[in-house]
Amino acid sequence: MAGGLVALLDDIAALAKLAAASVDDIGVAAGRASAKAAGVVIDDTAVTPRYLHGFTAARELPIVRRIALGSLRNKLVFILPAALLLSQFLPWLLTPILMIGGTYLAFEGAEKLYELVTGHGKHTVAVPVAAQGADVEKTMVNNAIRTDFILSTEIMVIALDEVTDEPFVSRAIILAIVALAITAVVYGIVALIVKMDDVGLYLAERQRGATAAIGRTLVLAMPKVLAVLSTVGIVAMLWVGGHILLVGLNEIGWAAPYEAVHSAEDAVHAVAGIGGFLGWLANTLASALAGTVVGAVVVAVVHLVPRRKKNDSADVH
Repeated sequence: MAGGLVALLDDIAALAKLAAASVDDIGVAAGRASAKAAGVVIDDTAVTPRYLHGFTAARELPIVRRIALGSLRNKLVFILPAALLLSQFLPWLLTPILMIGGTYLAFEGAEKLYELVTGHGKHTVAVPVAAQGADVEKTMVNNAIRTDFILSTEIMVIALDEVTDEPFVSRAIILAIVALAITAVVYGIVALIVKMDDVGLYLAERQRGATAAIGRTLVLAMPKVLAVLSTVGIVAMLWVGGHILLVGLNEIGWAAPYEAVHSAEDAVHAVAGIGGFLGWLANTLASALAGTVVGAVVVAVVHLVPRRKKNDSADVH
């Protein structure tokens, strides 16, 4: 009896070790998948604050919460089941879907560059939201959630592509962890960004000395931080979109573009001390260039070709 109990305890201990190892593996895989999607996360973080422009300070955090919940619903209710079914029954579709998403990101980045160069920027909010009525907040939140859906799809598919060799249940758990972690990180940072000027104003008005000076610095710095974040978002879209396209082309059989990038990486990898960084930089610049070229072509098709046809039609009449 005692021997049977000891054997049972040994089996339980072995199962516990196996479960712990599985949890560790899932955690590592989730971290790897999240890191792979980091570029799109930067873009998501950079895009969201734009939808909060014009709202009163009291409404900013509730709106961030609503967008975050909508983002989490997108990931867990819609994207995750679809991604799992796709990976289980049509895994060959993952690369084309990733490439479509990469093209969209490249287009978004190139479109923003086009708007900066031509001055045709989009101004979503022309007057303070409080002066536009209660329905405007709902509209802005819905717009943010729709934009997030596209970025969240890209994040989840990138994460899935990193763990396609895992068992089905592990894939589901990993993607759920990625969805929760990335949503928390993105909207936690967004909340900090949008409230930082309020924190600075509080310190400047209610404190003295160095603390008040820090508050004034925060108030003055936030517009610059948002401008830098917007620029980082544009670069991230071009870089991530281009990288996805280069890798996708390699996987579907056209290896020449990505092999050229690897050759550039290898050429600088041997530099003592900074070879690793130079290799990463070469890959990033090549990816951003590819994203810019593809994005510019799509921008031309979407914006310039219809405008030219319209002008030609007007000339005829």
